[in-house]
Amino acid sequence: MSRMNRNHEAGMAANGAWDRARQAAAQVQPVARRTGAAARRRVHTTRAWAAPQVERTAQVLQDSVAPQVSALLSAAAQRLEPAKPRRRPWRKLAGIAVFAAAAGAAAALVLNRRKPEVTTSAAEADADELTPAAEMRDGPAKTSTGADVNRRVRTS
Repeated sequence: MSRMNRNHEAGMAANGAWDRARQAAAQVQPVARRTGAAARRRVHTTRAWAAPQVERTAQVLQDSVAPQVSALLSAAAQRLEPAKPRRRPWRKLAGIAVFAAAAGAAAALVLNRRKPEVTTSAAEADADELTPAAEMRDGPAKTSTGADVNRRVRTS
């Protein structure tokens, strides 16, 4: 047999295989469509049944198991937490003492500003009242150096 004949027979055999595959696919396609639709319906039905079951299970776990798990986790966290370092009490006492001293000083300043100075006697108060009038009449008061109250020296 020649090479051409063999190629032709091989081509015919390949074409025949393709034809048989197309026929098989044509027969399988409707079955596959029906099977796919049935599978989608079954998945939908199963999910509709499982959703309430899962919801109920979640509620039971939340009510019974979750508090226990939460308590276990809290206890574990307390055991894991390192001990707090000891605080020295003298620091707190020193801070309180400094604060008290500052508050006392501030109160003393406020009280001293409010209180009028009442250290002059009545005779001195009368003398103070006369001094400005005497100054107007006599001129500025002179000191022993010949300067007035503001320490200016007059040359007249």
